[in-house]
Amino acid sequence: MATKGEAVVTERSTMVTVSAEVAGQEGDPRSGQISMRCDDVAVKFNGRTAIRDVNFDIPKNKVTALIGPSGSGKTTLLRAMNRLHDLTKGAVVSGSIRLGDTDIYKGGIPATLLRTRVGMVFQRPNPFPTMSIYDNVVSGLRFNGIRNRAVLQEAAESALIAAALWDSVSNRMKAHASTLSGGEQQRLCIARALAVEPEVLLMDEPTSSLDPISMRLIEELLDELKSRVTIIIVTHNMQQAARVSDLCAFFLMGNDRAGEQIEVAPTKKLFSEPDDPRTLDYIQGRFG
Repeated sequence: MATKGEAVVTERSTMVTVSAEVAGQEGDPRSGQISMRCDDVAVKFNGRTAIRDVNFDIPKNKVTALIGPSGSGKTTLLRAMNRLHDLTKGAVVSGSIRLGDTDIYKGGIPATLLRTRVGMVFQRPNPFPTMSIYDNVVSGLRFNGIRNRAVLQEAAESALIAAALWDSVSNRMKAHASTLSGGEQQRLCIARALAVEPEVLLMDEPTSSLDPISMRLIEELLDELKSRVTIIIVTHNMQQAARVSDLCAFFLMGNDRAGEQIEVAPTKKLFSEPDDPRTLDYIQGRFG
């Protein structure tokens, strides 16, 4: 039962609480349902703290942008959200990261299952180059044991349509992924992530290596995709963060060289009336 000062949001078996202060703020994306929650999250590598004291909610079916200078822990936090640090010797994640009502580190969920619920798109397009476009899209489904051809074909078409790629590849599905342009390869990676129908899609600077036209297509795609999946994006492009996100979390490197959360707010507020003067200095380009 929620304590006084909290509002309860439920869906299926998932229950999360939203502070009454946030729930009462009209236009705050956190006033609706919450997909993920970070409580006192910290990540260390061989005893050195990379990021600490992270506390905020990720609203469902919204775009949340993680912004801040290089070295402030944004990508480290993003990778913690689907347990990619499990693969790094000496990495320790503490605190709590919850997906719905499941603590992804303590709730007994296997990392492979988690990554079907929390997908990842990396900075540079990374399709499997010797595999066909079709085989790339359905690779995650096959990994999860799905072999039915009709199911795979339907999932591939649906994912490619969602990634705004179907029209340009529908007649060459057997072509190698390496024949696509950089922007098309990145949309193929998005389709591959979408094919397993994740609840959350993590994106680590997904347009940083793309040309302006491809970047615009990806940005337009994000606005369409958030109706079906919650999106968390790391970006160093302040104009992009302002254009595509509903919520922004700003991070800085502290005196101990550990990343720390400075401010989390609806994007319009953070870019127009931030609470912390360091946030204003950063978004106006005075440092970083």
